Amino acid sequence: MSDPAQIEVLPVLPSVDLAETKAFYTEKLGLSEVVHEDDTYLILRRPGLELHFWLTDDKTLCERTSVYIRGGGIDALYAEYEKRDILHPMGFTEREWGMKEFYVSDPHGNLLRFGRIPDGQEG
Repeated sequence: MSDPAQIEVLPVLPSVDLAETKAFYTEKLGLSEVVHEDDTYLILRRPGLELHFWLTDDKTLCERTSVYIRGGGIDALYAEYEKRDILHPMGFTEREWGMKEFYVSDPHGNLLRFGRIPDGQEG
């Protein structure tokens, strides 16, 4: 049962082709639960992660959009996504701003940034 006082943030990303977006996110990123789908809006979910998409005809919106996904399950996601050959070449790297991160771009240019606090810095 979820905490009714808990606040969730659910990104809404642009897509120039919802069918292609659905295929990428379900097949490559494991968001296999389709919560909602119509001609202009798509909601996909996997445990701990839900993303919304709206249809646009402006690809530059996708190319200028990103979402930051942070938490304790990031190592498991990295291991899963590494096998699917969808990661940016930088790998899983500790960044100068104090986070260990990896990145994935979807077919339209949306950047998904995954991060966690580096080992030994929790606290």
